[in-house]
Amino acid sequence: MTDYQRPLSFGVSLEPSAGVWPQTRLLARRAEDSGLDYLAVQDHPYQPGHLDAWTLITHLSALTHRISFLTDVADLQLRPPVMLAKAAASLSVLTDGRIQLGVGGGGIPDAIASMGGPARRGQDMVAYTEESLGLLRTALSDGAVQLHSPYHSVDGYRAGPVPPKPVELWLGAQKPRMLALTGRGADGWISPLNIYVPPQEVPSRQRIIDEAAAGAGRDPGTLRRVYNVIGVIGEQREGTGLVGDVRRWVDTLTEWTVELGFDTFVFWPATDPERQLALFADEIVPAVRERVDAVRSGR
Repeated sequence: MTDYQRPLSFGVSLEPSAGVWPQTRLLARRAEDSGLDYLAVQDHPYQPGHLDAWTLITHLSALTHRISFLTDVADLQLRPPVMLAKAAASLSVLTDGRIQLGVGGGGIPDAIASMGGPARRGQDMVAYTEESLGLLRTALSDGAVQLHSPYHSVDGYRAGPVPPKPVELWLGAQKPRMLALTGRGADGWISPLNIYVPPQEVPSRQRIIDEAAAGAGRDPGTLRRVYNVIGVIGEQREGTGLVGDVRRWVDTLTEWTVELGFDTFVFWPATDPERQLALFADEIVPAVRERVDAVRSGR
């Protein structure tokens, strides 16, 4: 059993398509009203129908007051780390700290190249991401940012403004080298969707992160573990991802907390997002919190 005993948090993924913008705005407000912790936005700007993730988050932050935002995940090959840090710090100041950065090395090289990005692959992408994490961390503080390498040329940028609350860096990772980088240098792991990293494959990935964290002198228990969960809440028996009634969802998310080590669940509704969001926030989230508290306390 792997339970890092971290507090639970829950969010919903918002569809960034321009064609459903009115519904996205409605869902953001309802998620805040229902007490969810995060609104997550994917970052695939090469999709012609997608709104830019950062622009969407910025706009929605002006329509909400409490809920936090998460890039799930920002593509570091299309968003230079020092500028991304500037944007995150700025929005953090404007929203009283309601922003966290999920970042990734860029998983679709050809699409990145279509927008003029460098389309790095393999070890080249991992090395670039590792340097980018270091630059992000420095640029989110109040120090000087300077680095000259094959990947970056930053010549003494003075970082600022300082965010009112820490902007954590959660790395989207799936393969061993990126998972090890998560353990060495990130504040948390964002797992791809449960249809891409199914539950039975999670323990081996968690071990890679934990071993890398311990090897770097870090406590693995301090890292956040985020699971993107696509599925359908209801009586139907077929569908994409986790499909079943409320009881099955509560049982499953509880198990994924106390057995797999996740502490944050981002729901990606596969259908009828308004109804699915209501079921998730009103029935599943409070029941999972109660069940996990009971397991952890031995009741």
